[in-house]
Amino acid sequence: MSQEDYLRDISEIKTLMNKSSRFISLSGLSGILAGIYALIGAAFAYWLVCNSGREYLILDGTVFRLIILDLIIITVLSIGTAIFLTTKKAKKNNEKIWDSLTKRLLTSFIVPLLAGGIYIIIILNNQKYGQTGALMLLFYGLALLNASKYTLGDIKYLGYTQIVLGLISALYPGYGFWFWVIGFGFMHIIYGAIMYFKYDKK
Repeated sequence: MSQEDYLRDISEIKTLMNKSSRFISLSGLSGILAGIYALIGAAFAYWLVCNSGREYLILDGTVFRLIILDLIIITVLSIGTAIFLTTKKAKKNNEKIWDSLTKRLLTSFIVPLLAGGIYIIIILNNQKYGQTGALMLLFYGLALLNASKYTLGDIKYLGYTQIVLGLISALYPGYGFWFWVIGFGFMHIIYGAIMYFKYDKK
């Protein structure tokens, strides 16, 4: 066996091992669209608050319910788009979309995210709004970091970025909304674009 054949075999083995241990069908385009949804939703939320007669983001009554609905719509659109595009990419690559690896990935991602969501609902119910943006970023970043071992390793960098933004946001609670926009909006677009050109566009 020549050295070139040996190296090619090693490369193929590494590729097969990577496919069997990591879910690699995540779509970069879904990240871009999730960021766009977040920016549109944030613009709508900002417009709501500005037209509520307040100069700060303390929410109650109708405005609060509309903000929650806005967040739910962003989440549903982002998840729906990710599922659709990821499924489409997996079929194109002849990869399984639902197996034990996918279950481990979802469990690793959902558990910290769900715990964070419940905690945020509790503090919102106590009318403590100042750290909401920071907590969303922190728990989302931790969820990404926890799930990164079952998917593309690059996702951990998005997780680290969200965690850092969340910690900075905690230091400046009055700017939590803007850190949320940076984390969920611009960072998703940047990450999604990098993933799209690195893995999707061939």
